[in-house]
Amino acid sequence: MSKITIVLLIILAILIAAMIALYFIGQRLQKKQDESQAMIDQNKQTVTLLVIDKKKLKLKESGLPQQVIDSTPWYARRGKLPIVKAKVGPQIVNMVCDEGIFDTIPLKTQIKADVSGIYIVGARTMKGKRLVSTEPPKKKGWWGRTMDRLQEKAGAKSVK
Repeated sequence: MSKITIVLLIILAILIAAMIALYFIGQRLQKKQDESQAMIDQNKQTVTLLVIDKKKLKLKESGLPQQVIDSTPWYARRGKLPIVKAKVGPQIVNMVCDEGIFDTIPLKTQIKADVSGIYIVGARTMKGKRLVSTEPPKKKGWWGRTMDRLQEKAGAKSVK
């Protein structure tokens, strides 16, 4: 066999070993995530809270209790978390929010939130409706404006 085929076989063997290792690591992480999601669902309760402020902050700057910061793994300490400052009853609390609903939570309004400890899992308005995104519509680019003009000239109704 030539040197090139030997090198390619060695690289192929290393890649196969890496894929097998990643598969088993992924299975283990998926199992941990399923267990933690079951724990969150088990301890979830509905709370009325007034949202004061929301930001994405680093863990050290978030104002969370020191016990939470200490129990966080080292690799998760560098990233930014969605933090919601809310008034729950008479006290003001900093809470970690789910990434998927962070953008939909309105500021300076009272909402009903599904909370598990200091983690906000879900939120809805006081009337029971699910929150939807309140982002302003995106500006159309040159191509979108041109297509709108052409459709109007052709007699089609503009979609706005």
